Amino acid sequence: MEDIANIRVYYNGEIIPNTHEGVSFVCECPSSFAIPYSTSFIELQNGLCVNIQSHISKMVSNILYRNPMQVFGGLIQFQIMSITDDASMQQMFYIYRQIRFHVPVIELYVEFEQQSGMGTVSDEVNVDELGDIDWEEENNDSEEEFEANYEVDEENDDGDLAGNLAVQNEADAIISQHPFGVPSFMRTLDLEAMHAPEFPEYANTGEGNVAAEDGEFSVGMEFGSRESVISAIKSYTISRGVDYTVYESEPQTFYAKCKGYGAGCDWLIRASLIRKKACWEIRRYNGKHTCTMGTISQDHAKFDSDTIADAIRPLVEADPSIKVKSVIAEVQGRFNYTVTYRKAWLAKQKAVAKVFGDWEVSYQTLPVWLKAMTVKMPRSRVQIKTLPVYRESEEVQGVRVLHRVFWSFYPCIVAFKHCKPLVQVDGTHLYGKYKGALLVAVAQDGNQYIVPIAFAIVEGETADAWEFFLTNLRRYVVTIDGVGIISDRHTSIDAAIARSNGAWSPPRAWHMYCIRHIGSNFLRRFKAPYLHKLVVNTGYSKTEQEYNKNYQRLKERGEAYTQWCDEIGVEKWVLAFNGGHRWGHMTTNLVECINSVLKGARNLPVTALVRLTFYRLNELFTRKSTEAHERLRNGFTYSEFATKRVEESFRRAGNIVVNRFDRRNEMFEVREMQDGTIYTVNLAQRHYDCGHFQVERLPCRHVLACCANQHLDWQVYVHNVYKMSEICKVYRGEFVPMGDPSTWDRYEGAKVIANWTLRRATKGRPKSTRYLNEMDSRDMRGPHRCTICGREGHSRSRCPERAGPSSAGGH
Repeated sequence: MEDIANIRVYYNGEIIPNTHEGVSFVCECPSSFAIPYSTSFIELQNGLCVNIQSHISKMVSNILYRNPMQVFGGLIQFQIMSITDDASMQQMFYIYRQIRFHVPVIELYVEFEQQSGMGTVSDEVNVDELGDIDWEEENNDSEEEFEANYEVDEENDDGDLAGNLAVQNEADAIISQHPFGVPSFMRTLDLEAMHAPEFPEYANTGEGNVAAEDGEFSVGMEFGSRESVISAIKSYTISRGVDYTVYESEPQTFYAKCKGYGAGCDWLIRASLIRKKACWEIRRYNGKHTCTMGTISQDHAKFDSDTIADAIRPLVEADPSIKVKSVIAEVQGRFNYTVTYRKAWLAKQKAVAKVFGDWEVSYQTLPVWLKAMTVKMPRSRVQIKTLPVYRESEEVQGVRVLHRVFWSFYPCIVAFKHCKPLVQVDGTHLYGKYKGALLVAVAQDGNQYIVPIAFAIVEGETADAWEFFLTNLRRYVVTIDGVGIISDRHTSIDAAIARSNGAWSPPRAWHMYCIRHIGSNFLRRFKAPYLHKLVVNTGYSKTEQEYNKNYQRLKERGEAYTQWCDEIGVEKWVLAFNGGHRWGHMTTNLVECINSVLKGARNLPVTALVRLTFYRLNELFTRKSTEAHERLRNGFTYSEFATKRVEESFRRAGNIVVNRFDRRNEMFEVREMQDGTIYTVNLAQRHYDCGHFQVERLPCRHVLACCANQHLDWQVYVHNVYKMSEICKVYRGEFVPMGDPSTWDRYEGAKVIANWTLRRATKGRPKSTRYLNEMDSRDMRGPHRCTICGREGHSRSRCPERAGPSSAGGH
């Protein structure tokens, strides 16, 4: 049964009482979303406040339902019905279920009134308040996103109501509900192998605590809990293709008989709690089944999602992003049953909840864990923004809705001070039960390794969300001036930087675009894939002369192309004009970061996601610190990257003629013997016509030739960031073990809950469609040309130079 209702909300509009359909609602821009039937009146009010009229602080004063009424002849007329409490909400849902095939959308008209002031919740974890979410819908078409976002009805495949875990008011109760173990997945880090298999092979585990060689139970067999007894009986039944009926299921007893009991099979089993032994024991057992299943089935009645969840738990621990089709294959291989996609999906969600925590409880656990982390590492930075919860017209005290959270661990803050003064930012959608986006900022050490420095979970890539992230990034992590920041051309990022009051603008910072996105934008604008390489090469131009050459080539193909490039601004995307703030980096190479350091994070509940960044970064810093100190002990002065670059430049410095132009050995003219090209080298200003030094801050072959000619020390022209002593400082910060939750300081702040309006409402299986974007390599070809004349715009059959029938004989 469907449990989701589609709603369209009208506001700041007009109610028209007399139309041919009865009452009608109109407004300039109605909002549409989906809500579950279990939504309460208070939740509806809060959701409307969150998603509508975000520029003011307000509360809902009136909700009117456009109620469909069947009249004579089966026609439908609409009347107004006020929604005032949970009872009227359920009546509205009841009407909707009865008539949804004729009226597929619930239409509401909502009125707001101004709310003065908002409460503040604060603790050691900083919590500020923000008005409302700037709503942004997302489209999920890919198979990976579908599997992560697929939902089932509230009634699960086992016939039980699958309600959410009860929300506990006490922080201690929340901690007891949430698993704080550290699965191997949270510690797994592979920076080298970016294309690991979807999941490794696992040895099959045993199917129950059975001692006999034939797998049968025996009287006196002991189990640690009631759950383990039932699990063993289920596994036994499933493996033999038989079934049973439960005759007694009490807290201290479990009694079951074969479904064919009394009709040819006497199988039964009774297990009871033995208090003296503090265990469960098989008290009665009649031996093997003497029956077989009456029909052959691909599924089994006792093979429920809980049983599957226990079976696939090792897989989920290793990779929570495992595909549902892989779960089905694993179950088929181990148990010889083919379960439905629905049951496999539900089993995966239950396994994720058991390993990484329930989705709803995870929101309540988040501030508890963050506070404990900031106590362990006091100079880490956390910022949480929440929204108020209203009951009728009054704000509910002690409960807040999570809006956004920013975090940066202290070792990451220390690391950035010794990295290149460059930060790359990007965002990626979250999968799972709730929508959202994970924003990430990364730096790079002197050996070209990525160092994640800050994270945020936000409602989406909106301007407000990016402003929240970039403001905290500037305040707590990137505190120095003269830094570069690279991003894609997302309008929300541009808007956030424009609002930064100069914090991310010259001379304090230089905002530049990723050349890959420039190329993609160009293809989207002009549909000219054969010019893509030329546009990218223009961006990579290291000198003004090289840029002018590429620019002119592009202009010859059409002035519209160069006009489009001019509107961007050369300092935003051309290497020769960025003032050296790019350090040679033209793209936001966050793909490597997400695939290695953050692989699988997007599939996790919020607390598990944050904890994953903690343990993965601890692994990264521990490993890289060991490698850096080992290289330093082996006598290397510079990083592996810098050493290779300098050695390559030395090999190419032999065919260069050097002329000195002053006695201070600062100004030189060099000439390439191979092609005769002449360059000026200014060692004092560290400016060289070839442009290579300005890009990487490493001596190029021309500098090395000048130093060799005058016996100068070339090492003074190597930037400190490439020294192994500096790289060791990048990873000198250490993470601190969190310890057992029972040892944490008590959290006494507000209870944080999920924003139900961000809950996904995907129903059913969508079409599997791949949409090719402008970057698809198979489209990187030139325009169609005629094979006769070689010109563009027509084919061979329509060529004006093609000889016609009348010209055959020249008559």
